[in-house]
Amino acid sequence: MDPHDVREDWAEREGEFSPTYYAHKGPNEASESIRELLNHYLGTDARVLEIGCSSGRHLAHLHDGGFRNLHGIEINADAIEMLREEYPNLAADATFHVGDAGALLREFEDGAFDAVYTVETLQHIHPDEADAVFDEVAQVTDDLLITVENESARGAGAEDDVEVSYVNDEFPLYHRDWKSIFTDRGFAQLLQESSKRRDMLRAFRRP
Repeated sequence: MDPHDVREDWAEREGEFSPTYYAHKGPNEASESIRELLNHYLGTDARVLEIGCSSGRHLAHLHDGGFRNLHGIEINADAIEMLREEYPNLAADATFHVGDAGALLREFEDGAFDAVYTVETLQHIHPDEADAVFDEVAQVTDDLLITVENESARGAGAEDDVEVSYVNDEFPLYHRDWKSIFTDRGFAQLLQESSKRRDMLRAFRRP
């Protein structure tokens, strides 16, 4: 798949892993961990951006916890419509941007957000665009960066620890060393923690 195909698949996705699929699931382990980290390091006044917010369950959990300066980037327009139906209070208080994350991130000033987080989103960025997108993620993050991403192909069900695997033979997961990616971009890693699923949570902060 080329970069356009990857973006188009997520922009138009239906069925499993679509906005509808996630809409009614509610908060999960990642939601809890992200809210705890944001409360501990920054507090509820923080400017927070989620990249790949889908239908909003992680942002809604933050909103329920008192966070109000919330922002989301999402490539699938249907996800934001579903978010407005499922979480009207969040929709009333938060700001959403629909489109390709790489292009949208370039519109923000450096350090525009106190905290930026991603949940199973950066793992879908095509290698041809990855360095540019990761640069933009780093530039808009003023303080705290949290990634909850897949790192191991074996954890995703592949027999070998390869750089890319496919979910249900449909879409690619690109397995990366997220610690190296963001420490090379000026962050210090605070912690890493394996989830009950296959993801690794990493928290970074500017020294």
